[in-house]
Order: sequence, then structure tokens, then C-alpha cells
Amino acid sequence: MTTTMTMKNEPIPLLDLRGQYEPLRKEMRVAMDRVCDSQWFIGGPEVEACEREIADYCGCEFGIGMSSGTDALLCGMMAMGIGPGDEVVVPSFTFFATAGCVSRLGATPVFADVDPDTYNLTAACIAPKLTEKTKLIIPVHLFGQCAEMDEILALAAQRGIAVMEDSAQSIGSTYKGRQACSMGLMGTLSFFPSKNLGAFGDAGMIVTNDADVAHMCRLFRNHGAEPKYYHSHIGGNFRLDALQAAILRVKLPHLDSWSKGRIENAVKYDSLLAGAPVKCPRIADGNKSIYNQYVIAAPRRDELRKHLADRGISTEIYYPVPLHLQDCFAQYGGKHNDLPTCETAANEVLALPIYPELTDGQIERVAAEIQAFYN
Repeated sequence: MTTTMTMKNEPIPLLDLRGQYEPLRKEMRVAMDRVCDSQWFIGGPEVEACEREIADYCGCEFGIGMSSGTDALLCGMMAMGIGPGDEVVVPSFTFFATAGCVSRLGATPVFADVDPDTYNLTAACIAPKLTEKTKLIIPVHLFGQCAEMDEILALAAQRGIAVMEDSAQSIGSTYKGRQACSMGLMGTLSFFPSKNLGAFGDAGMIVTNDADVAHMCRLFRNHGAEPKYYHSHIGGNFRLDALQAAILRVKLPHLDSWSKGRIENAVKYDSLLAGAPVKCPRIADGNKSIYNQYVIAAPRRDELRKHLADRGISTEIYYPVPLHLQDCFAQYGGKHNDLPTCETAANEVLALPIYPELTDGQIERVAAEIQAFYN
């Protein structure tokens, strides 16, 4: 009886990376020792191998290792010449970095609403936002699911506008059989530790099939220098550490099995939450989601979150304030009710634990507590 009660009351974290690390501990140590023995910590063969392997996984010819997913966005836009006078269409319901990098370059982020089912940009959301100043569209493949890329790419092509896929949450997801990152001019990845493919700190990558884009991204990630000490452009220090590359190389072969575990857990949640007044994630036809997050839309969301927290179940709100209403973007004139789907989502979404090491018992307990709250 005591054991059962302990298990019932045991905390369930939003993410627990220890279960992922333990089976790989020895292999990780070997990889880190390999880098330490080489004493090659910036660039070099470890990074080059990681770039090839991840680019190949994404169905792209070139990979450019970056210091973070944010720097991948920033460097990619620098390589495109995005700057003052340019407009970049971004979703308002996403992580800050997508729009923040636009603003850092002196360009204007133009915030668009999102689809109420997938929370992703659609061509219909983007079209009213396009002007003669629009130079780039950044669809974010949010929560592990790709945006409707055929329609977005067709719209962009009609207007001569480039498309950069922000795939920070979606490596391994597919759209009509095509990998995230492989459809636009370039795609950006984040390997923040909480991602499906996570490093031991900040890391990221740009992938592309365009040789000229790849060359410019490599140039800008290293202070715009080519050759060393000769600077044709003003770039930055956006390089990927060899230690992070080595860790990612150990993890990459396991990524599909981890994603499969997340998908299986999502199916369990879908079944267990049937009948509750929450909206489970909706995956568009032709999409495979890798469920970087499992996000429900929940009435009385904040009360539900407290109910779960009181019972040791961790959750997260991605994202509580749409970008067009953030104080730092006030100069762009965003007002309440401008983008109603984004604002509704911000008041309703709640991410549940979804990592592949979750047990059936833990998933059943989360679902039971949600059902109990509404009953």
C-alpha cells in the first residue's frame, strides 16, 4: 500500500533527460574524450561530420553548425542581407527568437495570425501581410508539426519572396513526405537541451540545398572573414563547439526511436482525454508530427495547471503572450484583438509531459487528473 501511494504521489516532470542519458552514458563519455584528446574544440572534423550527418537526415546538401537556434536565425538573415527597410512575416504565436532576430537587424517583423488547429502560419494568414517591402517569410513548424508549405511556397514564389523554415521544434517531422527544413531556401534548427535532439547546452544549425547560401552562412558565422583576418562582411561569432557536435552525433541515430515514443505517447493521451472538454493536438493531413510538445487547449487553463501542479504534475504554457503584444515590440503598433487566434491560444494552451521515457502509468495519471478536474 505504501509503495502504491508513493508511486501515485511521485512528481511527474515536464521533461526528464536523465532517462535518455543513462543508456548513452558510456558512448557520450567516449565521444567527449575523443574531443578532449584531439584538443580541437572549435570547428574541425567533429563539427564537419555532425554537419554532414544532420544535413543528410534533413534531406539537405549542406549543414552549417551554429552556436544556437537563435543564432541560426540571425546568421541566416544576415547572409540574406535582411536589414533596415525590409519586412519579414512571422507568426505572433511562437518563441521570441523568430521575431527578435528580425528586429535586431533593423528590419520590421510583421506579425500574422495562425491556424486555430495547428497554431502554424497558413498562406491565408500571410497574404494580407505582404507588401512591396516584404523580403522574407518565416513559417515556424510549431510543437513538432510542419506548416502548410506547398501553399506558403507558392504564395512566396508569386511575389518573389524567400522562405526560411524555423524548425527549432521539428527536426524529423515531415510534410507530405518531405523533411522539415528541406523545403524553403534554408531551415534553422535548435539543439537546446529540451529539444527532441538536444545538446548539452546551446547549439543549432542551418541546413540548405543552396551552395551560395551555405557559403554566405559559413562566412557570417565567422565574423565575415575569408580568408582569416580579411573581412568582406561584418558577421558574428556563431560557431558550433566540437563538444556539442560530438554529443549530437551520439544522439542522432536514436532520434527516430525517441520521436516514435513521443508519437505513441500522444496517441495514448488522445484516447485517455476523450470526453474531456480539452482540444488535443490536431495533426493536418499529410503531416507527421514529432510532438516536441503535446499541447492541449483547455478551458480554465490556469486553474487546471494549478490543479495538476498541486498533484506533482509539471506543465508549461507555450506561449502566454503573443509577440505582437510584447512590450519590446510596442513600436510596431500591435493591439489586443489584432490577431484573435494567437490571443485565444495564449489564454488556452497547456503543454503536458510527452517525453518518450514516460510510463503508461504516468500518462494515465496525468489524463486522470485532467478528467477529474473537469468532472
